[in-house]
Amino acid sequence: MIIFCEECGKKHNLSFNGVKQNTRKILCQRCGDTITVPKPVNGVTNGAPQELDVNFRRLAKEKKRIKLLIVDDSKLIRRVIKGIFESYEHIHIVGEASNGVEALEMIPRLDPDVITLDVNMPVMSGLTTLKYIMIKYPKPTVMFSALTQEGATVTFDALKFGAIDFIPKPSRTLNITVEQQKADIVNKVTLAANVEIKSVRVVRSKKEVEPEDGTQRKPCQSIYAVGAGEGGYGSLLKMLPKLQPDLPAAFLIVVYAPAKHVDAFTSYLKSASAINIHRARNNDALKAGVCYIICGTEYATVEIENGRALLKVHPSPFPSRKGAINMLMFSLAEKFAKRTVGMILSGSGDDGVEGINEIIRQGGKSIVQEPGTCLSKDMVQAAINQCKIDMVVADTQLAAKVNELALKGR
Repeated sequence: MIIFCEECGKKHNLSFNGVKQNTRKILCQRCGDTITVPKPVNGVTNGAPQELDVNFRRLAKEKKRIKLLIVDDSKLIRRVIKGIFESYEHIHIVGEASNGVEALEMIPRLDPDVITLDVNMPVMSGLTTLKYIMIKYPKPTVMFSALTQEGATVTFDALKFGAIDFIPKPSRTLNITVEQQKADIVNKVTLAANVEIKSVRVVRSKKEVEPEDGTQRKPCQSIYAVGAGEGGYGSLLKMLPKLQPDLPAAFLIVVYAPAKHVDAFTSYLKSASAINIHRARNNDALKAGVCYIICGTEYATVEIENGRALLKVHPSPFPSRKGAINMLMFSLAEKFAKRTVGMILSGSGDDGVEGINEIIRQGGKSIVQEPGTCLSKDMVQAAINQCKIDMVVADTQLAAKVNELALKGR
């Protein structure tokens, strides 16, 4: 197998033949750094996403090559990123740019399928460059950014302005191996290449003045159960900021992401949306015009107590398993039947299929994001294949469809 040194980008040939240990350590001949490499399993490095290998096999069969443009002001980082992709035949690097101005000059000439874009650059920042790309030459763009406390706002801004997804640069400070980080980068680019261009648009939203306390709310006529996974941030950012603030509906949204990221996402949405956004808490009373954000490691259900619908939120007993979307949908279908709308957005796995089938059985409505506009198509495709879905909607049209249905009491 071929690996690259994180520090200097030098390529190394490495074999695990006859090696019983799960990892190997080698010394980089160029910079002297020690490289720890997990043993591959079935041709894929330990810890690499299963979807990665599936994408590679499909692309190899179709004989397609992804044209990639790398944009970063650091020559070393560009070399490292380029080194990561050199061992994957389905990705062809067509160019490198050191700033946004260079990138904008190269895009119409090189016509890349995917762009990797750094956030912090001189001459023209990554966010400014992204805005120009989405307006002049819409292309699937993956940002090199991180959901740190300091970087959350700029990361979500990038998604709002049209980025397909984000990923941190390879670093020893992350909690996964360097090989896993490299596999994640390749996987993001591979997934991004399959997102249809029509979904790559700048999201323009305006925070409206919230009603004062005591303002009469409309009765809650419908309850929306929404599930989102990989790529879900972007889908939700295209929908939630455009929802009308006075809708007679409550929204319960399960997001598969680390709890601290879900907290940061909720805070960001509060400042960008007209509708009220809350991080879901145990015993919250469901109210119309409010969106409750739930982490995928939590189980959320609804109980009727003294005539009020109360949200029950507890840590999942199986945090490594997916099931939070199904759990929520089953609960809402039981309590609200025809008043329930189930929605599945971008994400991996098949959580939500059983739940949305139950909503349909109880007479409720079902909506899934159009697969072509998803970063990860697994959840929506599973729902389409196994359920009688009422509506399949592109991510850019989700808000309009939900506003229309909710105002009709559905």
